[in-house]
Amino acid sequence: MDNNALISGFDESTNDSLNIILSPCQELKDGIIIALNGYIDIYTSQFFHDQVQKIVGAGYINLIFDCKSLNYVSSTGIGVFSSLLKNIKLQSGDIILINMPEKVLEVFQLLCFSQLFQFRDSVEEAIKFFRQEVETEVSVFPMVFGCPVCSKRLKTTSAGRFRCSECKSILAVDEQGKVLVG
Repeated sequence: MDNNALISGFDESTNDSLNIILSPCQELKDGIIIALNGYIDIYTSQFFHDQVQKIVGAGYINLIFDCKSLNYVSSTGIGVFSSLLKNIKLQSGDIILINMPEKVLEVFQLLCFSQLFQFRDSVEEAIKFFRQEVETEVSVFPMVFGCPVCSKRLKTTSAGRFRCSECKSILAVDEQGKVLVG
């Protein structure tokens, strides 16, 4: 597929040392697969940053970087990845790096950046990660509530049965945070 078909004007800028190929990811809302071929170093990092900004500007915030053909990433390149991750997280998106060559992964590890990024072995695993992240329910706990008998302010970190510290009534709090007497 032509990059310009996904993002208008994407291929207007090119770099001999870094080739970027885009593929749609139909299984993932706002998702795109970005195959990297070449080097991300001091000479290509600005080009890389600008191209990914075009992708984000087009509405893609769930980015899967296929690094199978990535030969080298310098500390400057990792800095660009970090900056992009921060920007994407602010938009409720994420970055996953797949098929990372061992020698490139070592650079992330040496610079202590491997904990910031999600690494997976395939597109399928990346999609599963995104779906788990999206499907995770937001818990109502911990929660503060008023005792339905005496109005004493109480706090709980989980569902269960409790005794009010003021009036000694037995209270039940369910998984949705609903409070019942008895």
